[in-house]
Amino acid sequence: MKQCCLLIIACVAALYSHAQQLNGRIADKSTKEALPGAVISVLRNSKGCVCDEKGAFCLTTGTADSVRVSCVGYIPRQLPVAAVQGVTVIYLEPMTANLNEIIVSSSRDKQYRTDAPVAISTISPQTLQETKATTLDRVLNKVSGVYMVDLGNEQHTMAIRQPIGYKSLFLYLEDGIPIRTVGDFNHNALIEINMAALRNIEVIRGPASSLYGSEAVGGAVNFITLSPTLVPTAKVQAEMSNWGYKRTDFSASGTAGKWGAVVSGYYANQSNGYMDHSDFHKLGLSLKTVYQASPKTKWTNAATLINYHTDQTGGLDSAHFYSKDYRNFQTFTYRDVQSLRIRSTLEQDWNATNNTSFTAFYRHSDIGQNPFYSIKSTRDPLKASGQINSDAFHSYGLIVQHKKRFSWKDAAFIGGASVDYSPATYHAGYITIDKNAAGYYTSYQKTDSVLTDYKVGLLNTAAYAQFELSPINNMRVVAAVRYDRMDYNFVNHLTPSAYTGAPSERNNFNALTPKIGFTYNLGSNHGLYANYSRGFAPPNISELYQGVKVPVLQQAIYNNYEVGGWLGFGHNKGYADISLYNMRGTNEIISVRQADGSYMNQNTGATTHRGIEWNVKYNVLKSLFVRTSGTYALHTFDAYFDGNKTFDNNRMNGAPNWITNSEITWRPALLRGFRLGGEWQHIGSYYMDPANTAKYGGYDLFNLRAGYGFKGFECWINCMNVGDKLYATTAEKSAYGVTYRVGPRQTFNFGIAYTFTGKK
Repeated sequence: MKQCCLLIIACVAALYSHAQQLNGRIADKSTKEALPGAVISVLRNSKGCVCDEKGAFCLTTGTADSVRVSCVGYIPRQLPVAAVQGVTVIYLEPMTANLNEIIVSSSRDKQYRTDAPVAISTISPQTLQETKATTLDRVLNKVSGVYMVDLGNEQHTMAIRQPIGYKSLFLYLEDGIPIRTVGDFNHNALIEINMAALRNIEVIRGPASSLYGSEAVGGAVNFITLSPTLVPTAKVQAEMSNWGYKRTDFSASGTAGKWGAVVSGYYANQSNGYMDHSDFHKLGLSLKTVYQASPKTKWTNAATLINYHTDQTGGLDSAHFYSKDYRNFQTFTYRDVQSLRIRSTLEQDWNATNNTSFTAFYRHSDIGQNPFYSIKSTRDPLKASGQINSDAFHSYGLIVQHKKRFSWKDAAFIGGASVDYSPATYHAGYITIDKNAAGYYTSYQKTDSVLTDYKVGLLNTAAYAQFELSPINNMRVVAAVRYDRMDYNFVNHLTPSAYTGAPSERNNFNALTPKIGFTYNLGSNHGLYANYSRGFAPPNISELYQGVKVPVLQQAIYNNYEVGGWLGFGHNKGYADISLYNMRGTNEIISVRQADGSYMNQNTGATTHRGIEWNVKYNVLKSLFVRTSGTYALHTFDAYFDGNKTFDNNRMNGAPNWITNSEITWRPALLRGFRLGGEWQHIGSYYMDPANTAKYGGYDLFNLRAGYGFKGFECWINCMNVGDKLYATTAEKSAYGVTYRVGPRQTFNFGIAYTFTGKK
């Protein structure tokens, strides 16, 4: 009996000696951030586990000798158990051509791309790191249907399903929160983004007002910031160009216990460029902390500070542009931007089917400028007039959102409410300007004359809801609606007039914006979607009150219908998507000439926008990757009368039919860490005026990028505009002639970087 017991004990001990337990974490190889939801499983066995919020796992492997590590959007790995035992962090590499990535912008919550019935694209961390963009347009223009216009020194405007313009038809967000307040749109808003803090970017094309509210008409761009890394990391990089551009970036990140933090920033300086009066400098700093109080409770705090100053160059006339005469008529115009954003978000998972988030935020922005576009000629040929103005606001806001999941039809409900109170001020002082005989503005003098001085209390309250379910297999239906109320409390500190602005008064705008759509999975990585959505854009405070006697404007409404689809091919080596849309805008704001010769903003415009967008990515070989994206669109005036002429059925000015961007990247297996890429950007021809009397021919640009990384070191050289082509990023015709904004000349950027990655 004793021998029998000893034999049983020995057998049990032998069995447990073979039962191995693996503990560790799984992270993104590129960002070093945790991958919650990643799966590690035993090969040839159903046994496995899912990583928690910190990317941690605990797996008993038994007698197995290998495990499989996987996560949606990443290349799976098969590893020997012995190799995993000696590693605390397992890194997964993102797929280059990824069909079913995780997105957050479409529903304000994590979901699969194939469950979202919208046209949405993601700029990955790998793309951001390899492009080494000195301006955001160099990455955003890789997205189909997007043309971000470079106006110099990070100044810009945007065209997404709209012509090149300066209206409030695009919404810019940072981690899902608008970076500016409603009613105070600025087409240069992305100056206030810290590029060194970006993890990835998501771009929704078409109206997104059903979740995000006003201005999300042509599209919404969500800049998602870095999160703390699992292991200690630190990075520093420096670069310079042949045109006097210098920039230094830094970041440091890590996690200790329940706390994680990441700090990042950059300083850029431009001096002595090829164009006169084109210097600038910018400082961007960001800090984010994450406290994982428990597996169900997370507290995130973030702050971003921007300090920016640039000379304003303006455009060139035809003679200067085509003769490549880069002397600037402006010698003192400038733009100065100071901004601060702070947010605090508490996320609580109550159980497996309910979670709530609370976000409080503060924003401050102050834009001061001596703008070139406000300079006016006088009767004296050696004199001119202008202004120095300041546009500022403070924002105090709160967003509360709850998500409930149901077992019935895999349904889910998202509901939320927000309030944003933003007192804003605007002040403009008159200046006199000296001008020489050659036409150059040489100096200016301030006066005690005040042109504009007002304040506006902007209050935006909103409630939104989204419901989704799968009524049949492979189909996902999504319906959403949002109600917005915007209250403007305008106080004019000056005597009301056609120039100083309207009398003090209160105005309000209301909008109900629905969306409904569905996706259908055809199987074999094929699917399609369709949706209807509505967007709206209330008048800006400058349109409503500045330079008018009586504010009479209403919000513009845009109705959008679209269909599209996606497919994966080549054994997960390729991915393609396509979208077709038809959007009509009504009640649009137009500056109409009055009988006395003055102009007044009125809701008399209507437009139609139709187009097709495509995006294709394919790993031809393991070392060769190709991508092409683009759009063909028609933008038409349905109703446009400027008080003098009618432009109905004309093509909209600043609206190229063709916009494409293609790229090929080679990573030779024999030289690991090396990459060489070529890019082609094509902008088609477009009319320069609503009357369609003159056209700009568009342009083709070619860019080259090369880089090499070894261990923690990296160096690169980018050549933008390889052929040193003369081109204009915008071309406009007015009663005063044609104006061209010169695109950057052939530019070489050289850079080096070092990244420290610790072990933990």
